[in-house]
Amino acid sequence: MNFIESMLSKKIEEAEPSLDLQGADRKVLQVAIQDFTNYLNFSSNLKKETNILDQAKQMEKLREEDSAEFDSSLSVWSGIWLRKWKQRINLLIGKQSEKETSKAPENVSKDESLWTKLECKEEIIGIVVSALIKNAEICGTRVIAENIVKIETCKRSSQDINSKKQVFKILNNSLRRAREITQTTGPLIAIKVDKRYYCEVHN
Repeated sequence: MNFIESMLSKKIEEAEPSLDLQGADRKVLQVAIQDFTNYLNFSSNLKKETNILDQAKQMEKLREEDSAEFDSSLSVWSGIWLRKWKQRINLLIGKQSEKETSKAPENVSKDESLWTKLECKEEIIGIVVSALIKNAEICGTRVIAENIVKIETCKRSSQDINSKKQVFKILNNSLRRAREITQTTGPLIAIKVDKRYYCEVHN
């Protein structure tokens, strides 16, 4: 367990003692780590690293410089993130009726061949993630941003998606959609969990 994972696990369990982050609720911690990493990239002057271990080392350094402020900030972030998790995540456990699954966020087109051809998708996703965080949407940022960009890309089946014009349209529409999403309430992400998983963990 690296430093980021250890610190977030501690803070989330303090805020929500009922969670089993090393067992049945492991997914909560995984999403929190990804979101906190995105938050750091957005809000701090740390060098953006793709390797979370490198970020962990830099976070340890920050904590050594001012441990009280670091712990306080992480506690506040964890509390806000948990509230967002409860608001934005819809857990689908076992078999769900059509009525229940229809509440999940908009699905992307079945034809995702365009998505694989979009050359700058990571850059666009990163910009959309920043837009979400800027508007206080800090939970599930990567998943939400990727879904938005994928939808906007798949709308352009008859276009050269890597032309400057289409890339700009995809980015512009994705940012507009991201801002709209931050004004909505209710779940945005559906996570399907097999009942057997919980049984295996608790056994």
